[in-house]
Amino acid sequence: MREPALLALLVAAGLSAAMAAADHTIRQRGRMFSSDSVTIRRGETVTFLNDDNVPHNVVSVSTGNQFDLGSQPPGASTDVTFNEVGDVQVICAIHPRMKMTLKVTD
Repeated sequence: MREPALLALLVAAGLSAAMAAADHTIRQRGRMFSSDSVTIRRGETVTFLNDDNVPHNVVSVSTGNQFDLGSQPPGASTDVTFNEVGDVQVICAIHPRMKMTLKVTD
């Protein structure tokens, strides 16, 4: 009888921890990122959402946190998890004026 109660408690604790994780969504609209700078914790995920009417190619060449989302059509979203502490410079390879910084902390 104790096993189902313990299982329920563990599941609830896991769901609470998952729900406590911050939701980080960076939108691309008007050929701009929705934020110039965002601070996240190591291991957190950022969703890059193209809310624009043109494609974007979100890229970072910052050591330890490199990524290239390729051509992201309007309406598409892609998740990126950041595992290294440091500043991550993010740009759009199609629209050079689109720039932002992600600060990844412990």
